[in-house]
Amino acid sequence: MTPATTTTRFLDHDIAPGYAFREIRYERKPLRLPDGAEPQGLVNAWIWLDNPRQFNSYTTRALAELILALRRASNDPEVQAVVFTAAGDKAFCTGGNTAEYSEHYAGRPDEYRRYMRVFNDVVSALLECDKPVICRVNGMRIAGGQEIGMACDFTIAADTARFGQAGPKHGSAPVGGSTDFLPLYVGWARAVESCTLCEMWTAHQALQFGLVNQIVPVLRLDGELIPNPLVVLGAYWDRYGRPLHGTLKTGEDLAAAKALLQRAVTDFTLLDAEVERLAGRLALTMPDCTTYTLEALRRHKLAWWDRNREGHRAWLALNMVTEARAGFRSFHRAPDKERREVDFIELRRALAEGEPWGDGLLRRAAPSALDREDPH
Repeated sequence: MTPATTTTRFLDHDIAPGYAFREIRYERKPLRLPDGAEPQGLVNAWIWLDNPRQFNSYTTRALAELILALRRASNDPEVQAVVFTAAGDKAFCTGGNTAEYSEHYAGRPDEYRRYMRVFNDVVSALLECDKPVICRVNGMRIAGGQEIGMACDFTIAADTARFGQAGPKHGSAPVGGSTDFLPLYVGWARAVESCTLCEMWTAHQALQFGLVNQIVPVLRLDGELIPNPLVVLGAYWDRYGRPLHGTLKTGEDLAAAKALLQRAVTDFTLLDAEVERLAGRLALTMPDCTTYTLEALRRHKLAWWDRNREGHRAWLALNMVTEARAGFRSFHRAPDKERREVDFIELRRALAEGEPWGDGLLRRAAPSALDREDPH
């Protein structure tokens, strides 16, 4: 009897073979096990948002490339896990590119609806990736960045990271995933506060609330790793029993912490090691069993995401005519970068007086949002 033969040859299932990424980076890095060994022929796919000068906000093209990258990682049999991260030390992602929103999509609901199809497909691609997805948070994870981050399976964050939403402050609603996912992570009370008030959480709070799996110190002072000096550590309750641990310092303590922060340097060595250790631990499990476990867990997110995403996409498109037009243009065009919001009270007063949406209302509440003359 002729013995059965085996083969390692596969057909190419990549939907864009040979595509060269321009606005993101895709790297295959060796899989490293917890004992430091690097098994031959096994890798992790690292996908980087690469727009650090704009806090890794994503453009339309970057979103399209993320879909291709996630599919490439899913179809690569050597890839064991996906690490989704970003360049620089300031931000993982702050959401959509406000220059693009302000100067292209504002006032164009039909085209923004097409844009939201691409964004929604990114969230779905993360939730349906055939490999475990680890979000490596190197800084702010805000707005749409929070949404794509929560679509990942695991989160390892620098202890300097900040987490939160921005939509209702700048003309949108966090319905690209946060209203679906955040209550699953942190419960109703914290989710409704975050989604409406747009107040940021520290990495320590995110860990306490169950939003992230682990946080890692990334600051060095005089060669030694130090915890984030901006947050309260060690004191767990105030005199009234309210939580203090992980909250931002205030007053003179905050000023002193900021001065200390200026002297520190960022070192992501420990963050990378923790991410690689998690990927290595996942590799020490049965691959199909782990994949199906993740698929079963993801159904809790997908149940809400699939139910709501198309309705949310339609509303977000229509909103580009009114509050999104006012909010995104005010943020992007504001001459004073410390005052980048519409005049909320004047906006509410104008609407209460029956002022229709149009140039008159914008002159009162958001003059930066008025249409500019087309130079062409």
